[in-house]
Amino acid sequence: MAFDLTEKRYVRETGLEARISRIVEPVANDLGYALVRVKVTQDNGCTLQIMAEDANGRFAINDCERLSKDLSPVLDVEDPIDREYHLEVSSPGIDRPLVRARDYRTYIGHEAKIELADAVAGGRKRFRGDIVAVTDDTVTIRLPDAPKDTDPDHVLPLGAVAEAKLVMTDKLLNLAQLDQQEHPIDEGDDVETIELDSDALDDTAGNPKLSEEID
Repeated sequence: MAFDLTEKRYVRETGLEARISRIVEPVANDLGYALVRVKVTQDNGCTLQIMAEDANGRFAINDCERLSKDLSPVLDVEDPIDREYHLEVSSPGIDRPLVRARDYRTYIGHEAKIELADAVAGGRKRFRGDIVAVTDDTVTIRLPDAPKDTDPDHVLPLGAVAEAKLVMTDKLLNLAQLDQQEHPIDEGDDVETIELDSDALDDTAGNPKLSEEID
């Protein structure tokens, strides 16, 4: 399947985050990256978190550096945030957000947490279970705690998803370990000389991260 840089994302973003996404996505696409998520948090006063990935779902430190370098002048011109903030560019990580149909397809058989923007029939908004099937616009999740004599499989419309991410499991960690063995991180001088903040490698997600302060 061809890698579609602009395949529709299904994720809840605020008005500010949606505006920043429209600024960031063309820059990422020009470099061959797909935007995963934009999030504005109050960490360190204000932090703009940008997740992106390449065609293989990876994003190394040098990729973080390339995207950050091209994004900084564009964000300076567009000036979407009216105060000083930290720009944090990272990979999706192991327990990554699921934002496109292809993400769900890639991780069929793995456990995920899905939150809908609005409750479905039965009043439920949050689901946690294994991904068992995916179409272009739905995902089927199997709940391990479904009451006896009820169908454990729930078909959820992707258009209703507010937020979704993988759950860190041994199965997922084993998959990540195999991927790392097949595609080891380049430890050349160009990576070693990049200056990162103290939490550059997230303890839970293991994702490369580059951070800088923007006035």
